[in-house]
Amino acid sequence: MTTWKRIRHHLTRKTRRTTGRHGAAALGLACVMVVFTAAPGSAGSGGPPAAPDPYFPLAGNQGYDVDHYDLDLDFTPATDLLVARAAIKAEARRDLTRFTLDFSGPAVERVVVDGRSAAFSRDGQELTIVPAGKIRAGRDFTVTVWYRGTAAPIDDPALGVYGWINTDDGAVALNEPDGARSWYPVNDDVRDKATYTFRITAPAGLTALANGEPQGKPRTVGDRTTAVWSMRKPMSSYLSMVAIGRFTVTDGRVGRLPNITAYDPTGDGDDAALHRTTADAVRWGQERIGRYPFDSTGGIIDRIDVGYALETQARPVYDGEPDEATIVHEIAHQWYGNSVTPKTWADLWLNEGFATYAEWLWQEERGGPTAQSVFDQLWATPATDDFWHLKTADPGRGELFNYNAVYLRGAMALHALRTTIGDRDFFTLLKVWADKYRYDNADTRDLMNLARAISHDNVKPLFDAWLYTAAKPATPQG
Repeated sequence: MTTWKRIRHHLTRKTRRTTGRHGAAALGLACVMVVFTAAPGSAGSGGPPAAPDPYFPLAGNQGYDVDHYDLDLDFTPATDLLVARAAIKAEARRDLTRFTLDFSGPAVERVVVDGRSAAFSRDGQELTIVPAGKIRAGRDFTVTVWYRGTAAPIDDPALGVYGWINTDDGAVALNEPDGARSWYPVNDDVRDKATYTFRITAPAGLTALANGEPQGKPRTVGDRTTAVWSMRKPMSSYLSMVAIGRFTVTDGRVGRLPNITAYDPTGDGDDAALHRTTADAVRWGQERIGRYPFDSTGGIIDRIDVGYALETQARPVYDGEPDEATIVHEIAHQWYGNSVTPKTWADLWLNEGFATYAEWLWQEERGGPTAQSVFDQLWATPATDDFWHLKTADPGRGELFNYNAVYLRGAMALHALRTTIGDRDFFTLLKVWADKYRYDNADTRDLMNLARAISHDNVKPLFDAWLYTAAKPATPQG
C-alpha cells in the first residue's frame, strides 16, 4: 500500500501494527563486525562490562572493539548445510583471560586465538572463549571460529522471524534486531561497527549477494561457485546480509555510484522498477540529506515469506516486489539508521521516524498528499485510541516495531519539530544530523541538542510530549 492508503487504513480500522516489521509497502511491513568482551564476573575482565542494551541484555558488550569480520560461508541448499569460518579482528579494551561472543548457530568445531587453539564452551546464545594466554589491554588480536551444521532463524512471538532463513532455492539472512548470532559469532551491539568481507560458496548456477561491493567476478571450481563481497564502511551487525539463490542481477550507476539490484525470476514481476526507483531515491536523498554514505546502492527481491522489507546496509532486501514508498523508506535508512545508528534499541524511532517522514516528503514533492495533511489526519485520532498508548522513544522490547508508536508517531514528532522551528532550520537539521553522526551512534538527546543549537529554540517540551509521553500531546507542537 502507498503511504496515503496506509494512513486511511489506520483511520478506518484503528488497529495497531502487530506483524511484520519495516517500512513502507504494507501496514504489516515494517563482513562482519564483532566486539569481544569479557564474560561478566570473569577473571581478568578488568571490571564489569559496559551496560548492556535494556531490550537485549544478553547481546554483546563494550569490552572489546571489533575492527573487521571475515566470513567464509559454504552453503548447500539441498541439505541446508552451512560450513563456515569466521575470523574476527578486534582490540582488547582491558586485560582478558576469557571473553564471549553471541552465537546460537551451528555446532562449533574449533576456535583459535592468534594462531593458538583456545578452549570454548556454549551456554544458550553465548560462546565463551578461553585463549591460551592473557590478552593485554590495547592489544590487537584475531579470533577464528570454525562451525558446521544447519542454521535456523529466530522466531520471536513479539518480533517475528529473522536471522538465517532457508528458502526454496537458497537462504537469506535478515538480522534486525539480534539475528546475526544465528549464522556467525558476533558481538550484537549496535554501538560497535566494523567492516566486513563475505566469501560465499554455493552450488554452481546460484548467485550469492551480500553487503557492499563484489570483489572481482565469481569463481567456479568444479560444481561450486565462490563470490566475494566487501563492505568497507562501518556497519552494525544487525545490518549485515547475505542472499543465496537463483537471481537475475542488474548492474547500473547513480552518477559514479554502482547500483546493483537483483530479483528472483520465479517470483512476480522483475526488478526494473526497483532499479529505477532506487536510483531516484538515492538522488533525492543526496539533494535533501547529503552525500550518500556508502560505496554502492541497490536492492534484492526474493520470496522469503516474512512479510517485511529490511534496510540491510547499502542493499535492502524486499520480501516480494516493493512499491515506491517502500523503496524510498529503505533507501532513506541508509542515512538514518545505517550510517547514523541509535545507541540503544529504545531509540529505534530515530531510524523509523526519519524513514517514514522521508516517504511523506517524497510524496509531498511529487503532487501527493502533503506532510501536513498526513499529520492532520493522524492528529485527528482520538486521545483515547491505542494509537497514543506507548512512548515513541521507549516503546518496550515487545513493541519495538509498533507501527503506530515508532513509525507514524516518530514521523509526526519530526513534523511537529518542523512546524515549530521552521523549514529552514528543519531541513538544515536533516542534513547536519546525517553529517555530524556519519558512521556513528546517536540518541534522542543528541537530536534534541542539535535541534536546539540550530534553531535556538527550547525544543525540550516538544521532545518530552511527543517522544517520552504515552499520551496524545496537548497541542500539535507538544
